[in-house]
Amino acid sequence: MSGDNGDWPKISVVTPSFNQGEYIEATIESVLEQRYPNLEYIIMDGGSTDGTVEIIEKYSDRLAYWVSEPDEGQTDALIKGFDRSSGDILCWLCSDDLFEASTLQEVAETFVEHPDWEVVYGDSFWIDAESRPIRFKREIPYYRYIWMYDHNYLPQPSTFWRRGIYEKVGGLDARMELSMDADLWSRFAEHTALHHVPLAWSRMRYYPEQKNRRLRTKSDEEDRLIRSRYLPDEPRWLLRLKWFLAKGLRVALKLARRAYW
Repeated sequence: MSGDNGDWPKISVVTPSFNQGEYIEATIESVLEQRYPNLEYIIMDGGSTDGTVEIIEKYSDRLAYWVSEPDEGQTDALIKGFDRSSGDILCWLCSDDLFEASTLQEVAETFVEHPDWEVVYGDSFWIDAESRPIRFKREIPYYRYIWMYDHNYLPQPSTFWRRGIYEKVGGLDARMELSMDADLWSRFAEHTALHHVPLAWSRMRYYPEQKNRRLRTKSDEEDRLIRSRYLPDEPRWLLRLKWFLAKGLRVALKLARRAYW
C-alpha cells in the first residue's frame, strides 16, 4: 500500500478510561506514535478526577473525538465510542495497555491481504505496572473446544475486526461488565472464523489493581453465563474432565509453537 491515506483502511481505536492517569499517556502515545495514515482515535473518559483529563487535552488536536463525562462503566463507554466511530476496522485499547510499534500497519496489511477475513487476533506481552516484561503471551489458533472448556485466550488488545461483523452481531452487550470481550468473540464465532496471526500486537498490564483481578468472581460468573448459551448442562465431573482435556490440548499446541520460551 502506498502512503496515500485512501489506500489504507481506516482503523478506529477506542480507549475507555477512568482515573488511569498513571498509565494513559503511555497508552495514547503507543497509538499516535505509530503515525498510521488513516487512524480515527477516540477516547471515552468516565469523568476522571486524577489528572487524566489534563493528559488527554494535551493530545486533543490529534484525536478524532474525546469526552470526559459520567458513564455506566467500561462497556457503556465502549459502546458509545464505537457508535461515534466510522472506521472499516475496529478495536479497543484499554487505558493501561499499549500497542506494539507497528501494530496498526500490520493489522491493515493483514486485512488487505485477506479480504474475506472478518476477525483477526495476534500475540501479546504481559507487562507489570512499571512496564517491565513478565512473559510473552504467544498464542495458538482459535479452537472452539479449547476456548469453551478452558478459557478465553484471545488477547483483547491484539484483536481487531471489521465493522460489518460488529454490526451483524449487534455490537457489545451492555449487560457484560467484565467479560464483554469474551461475549463479543463468542458471537463473532457464530458467524465467522477467528484468525490468528503470529505477530505481537500489544502489551497488557498485569498488576493487583487491575479490574479483572480485583473482580475475578464477577468475571468468572460472566464467563459461565456466556458458555451456558452454547454448552449443554453437564455434571461437574464431566466438565472437569473436558477442562482437563482442553487444557492438555492447549498446552500441547503451545509447546508445538514453542510458546513457553
